[in-house]
Amino acid sequence: MTDSPRRVLVTGASSGIGAATVRRLQADGMAVIAAARRADRLARLAAETGCEAYPLDVTSAEEVDALVTHLARTGGLDAVVNNAGGALGLDSVAEADIDGWRRMYELNVLGTLRVTKSVLPLLRAAGAGDVLVVTSTAAHGAYEGGGGYTGVKHAERMLTTTLRWEIVGEPIRVLEISPGNVETEEFSLVRFGGDHERAAKVYQGYQPLLAEDIADVIAYALTRPDHVNLDLVIVRPRAQAHNTKIARTPA
Repeated sequence: MTDSPRRVLVTGASSGIGAATVRRLQADGMAVIAAARRADRLARLAAETGCEAYPLDVTSAEEVDALVTHLARTGGLDAVVNNAGGALGLDSVAEADIDGWRRMYELNVLGTLRVTKSVLPLLRAAGAGDVLVVTSTAAHGAYEGGGGYTGVKHAERMLTTTLRWEIVGEPIRVLEISPGNVETEEFSLVRFGGDHERAAKVYQGYQPLLAEDIADVIAYALTRPDHVNLDLVIVRPRAQAHNTKIARTPA
């Protein structure tokens, strides 16, 4: 008799790194619950991969509570990949969009906190588990115009690090993956309010990471032997030395 596949919840699963992670983990034999707000995209992903689609807004306590109830009734949980998040704007501190910064905090920090806090009892009930948080290299350095995004990612990083300290000794790993520039279909487009030209310039003149590169790192982290914890993995394109230090080929 074979063991049941590991059940993994992936948030922000409707596009980009989240969708790539669902594809990779399903291909690796895990049972993935793909969660995101856009039910239509999740349905297509489920048809493609065989994952379970679960529409979810991580900023809603009621929706997260309902998800946890569903997970408890349908087999529990072995791991969570907290990937839901994003950046809005590139405004200076002096010209900060307060509502945009608040939205980023709700999504990146409180969303991750809400999901993590809610699923911890399920991971404990399973006897072992993984809490993996996708932050950003923005969590490890500042850059002009990035005060809002670097602030929320620093907070998300501290949430992750503090949790690791607080539950040390329990059979639950707490892992952080911090990507540099990853070219996806939506990240920069959302950041710049649908401005395709401005979004495209972020990735011009060098080879950025792809969503599949981060999914590969996530899959690696989740499949290490139980005694191995990858506390932090920073992964950047070869051409990127820091948040704004990128070697670009002249046009």
